[in-house]
Amino acid sequence: MKTIIIEDEKAAVRNLTSLLEEVCPEAEIITVIDSISGTIEWFDSQPMPELIFMDIHLADGSAFEIFEHIRISCPIIFTTAYDEYALRAFKVNSIDYLLKPIGRNDIERALEKMKSLHHSGTEHPEQISTSMTSHDALLQLMRSLKRQENYKTHFLIPVKGDKLLPIPIEMIQLFYIKDCQVKAVLTDGTEHFFPQTLDELSENLNPSLFFRANRQFLLSREAIRDIDLWFNNRLSINLRHPITKEKILVSKARVADFKEWFGKKL
Repeated sequence: MKTIIIEDEKAAVRNLTSLLEEVCPEAEIITVIDSISGTIEWFDSQPMPELIFMDIHLADGSAFEIFEHIRISCPIIFTTAYDEYALRAFKVNSIDYLLKPIGRNDIERALEKMKSLHHSGTEHPEQISTSMTSHDALLQLMRSLKRQENYKTHFLIPVKGDKLLPIPIEMIQLFYIKDCQVKAVLTDGTEHFFPQTLDELSENLNPSLFFRANRQFLLSREAIRDIDLWFNNRLSINLRHPITKEKILVSKARVADFKEWFGKKL
């Protein structure tokens, strides 16, 4: 089964490749592509593969832009860290939508689903899209809503002595890493150490409220004073409560996501 991976994170490519070797040794990974432009160029000169694993956030933008330039007629399994694109994904003949980190069971279920569609005669991409939208997209939306119910709204933070300080999420402007520890900056400018990592916080906080600007900063809209246009089409964020002289940069690949997040209606 000729398979391509469209993914810009090397660690994610290694993980997916390893899982496919275990679960589906007949899957032959014929290429790995890390960008929209590279994908379009590849499809212009190569035959259609039998399966695609596709991340949504690529080096040069959103993977959905690919479908504006080329027609893909094989099944697609989306792999992403974000759950808000599930319904959109099922409009482009996706057969599954896997949230990172992806495990062996995720791959097994997705491939089993593809086999079931094949055996039932649902092979045409438009048929796949219709069947998935009517059932699996609804299930995916239900999972997404369930996940939203579990987003953190308050934290209890240890402070000096034997006290716990209750902090509602509305009081937190940003999280950042300092001296290998995570700190939160509140609306009054005070700072508190948090026991969680930024990755854990990103998983447990509503992504419509906080944006992971880079590896060091997780920001709310209220944290942002203004934004400078920076070199190489990046953005430099200035904070209402400056905590560092270091530039807080949003990479070129994430600028579109940042603008979409910032303007999203809450």
